[in-house]
Amino acid sequence: MVELADSVESVEQLASVWRDVVLDRDPDADVRDLPGIAVRWADCRFAFWNCVTLTDVGADADLLGRRLGEAADVMRSKRRPGFLWLFEDLLTDDARAALDGAAGRAGLVHAFPGIGMAWDVPSTAEPAHPDLVFERVTTDDRLLAYADLNSRAYGFPLEDGRDGLAGSALWKERVHAYLALRDGVPVACAATAEADGRLFVALVATAPEHQRRGYGEAVTRKALHEGHRATGSTRATLHATAAGAPVYRRIGFEPNSPIRFYGLAG
Repeated sequence: MVELADSVESVEQLASVWRDVVLDRDPDADVRDLPGIAVRWADCRFAFWNCVTLTDVGADADLLGRRLGEAADVMRSKRRPGFLWLFEDLLTDDARAALDGAAGRAGLVHAFPGIGMAWDVPSTAEPAHPDLVFERVTTDDRLLAYADLNSRAYGFPLEDGRDGLAGSALWKERVHAYLALRDGVPVACAATAEADGRLFVALVATAPEHQRRGYGEAVTRKALHEGHRATGSTRATLHATAAGAPVYRRIGFEPNSPIRFYGLAG
């Protein structure tokens, strides 16, 4: 059952880390653990901070249908759009077969795929890249640069990323967030956050005009190296997009549960 254990770890890490980042964004945010559903919803413009996820292990088709309806009701009650994160390995085979129909009946549409990944972090030499200088995010202007890189990489308006991160003490003090600078200009970024004795890799992005040069991999290695050195954590988890997964495989991460991201229809 190693594969299932890794998938359970993946969803638990999401719930733990997103509790911190959402409450950092808004201390009055909707952070609840309902039966089978974790709500982590800042109701801000940065859609990744508006999250619900299903937490039942071994949900069958009937339970899945109920949970999807309940999660969609939570999403409809909000002002800003966000995503339902669904970890497929937590479902039974019959629930997986019924997933598309159940999501449609709940009023949910598939937005994009992802994959959970994990790695036992070794001690490594200081990461380097010949084009880059790494700088930890400790000031408001560098945090805005970090937000802007994510907005550009994921196709959001700049104001959306800034609404999620601007002014955050968490991201400047407790998260190991790094910029990769080329000739003094931020071109990529990555962060690790410690939760429950593990490092969680978050908000990795590369400026579109600088992609496919190894910059995202290099700055991710830097964030992992510094997070490991500061916390002693020897386990790391992340949730990758389809485009990002090969980068993390090169670092050493292994995949576990496929993830489906859903938004509300219409």
